[in-house]
Amino acid sequence: MEETSQHNTKDDCWVVIDGKVYDVSSYLDEHPGGDDVLLGATGKDATDEFEDAGHSKDARELMEKFFIGELDPSSTSIPELEIVKKAGKDLPRKVMEISKQYWFVPVAVVGISVVVGFLYTRKK
Repeated sequence: MEETSQHNTKDDCWVVIDGKVYDVSSYLDEHPGGDDVLLGATGKDATDEFEDAGHSKDARELMEKFFIGELDPSSTSIPELEIVKKAGKDLPRKVMEISKQYWFVPVAVVGISVVVGFLYTRKK
């Protein structure tokens, strides 16, 4: 899949559908959906997008003209994710740090409220 993703230009465009690789570079200008659709499908498995578009039997037969190979099933197409740290455990500490850094905001709001209240009651 990594090699396939490197072929993502108008002059060199490969698309993967159902584990098969197609070189659609010569078909970009003729594609009824436009070349943007095909270029947007490079570098990933475009099977779902292809199926959702509702391609006809003729379109499926035409695809065979552009077939150049199949993906290696032994290679992993989805990289393993590594969870570094859960955010929930660290949240109380972060809230305390923020409140220590910005303590003047609530103090300023209270101070302004006291002054405005004092001025308001003095006018009456």
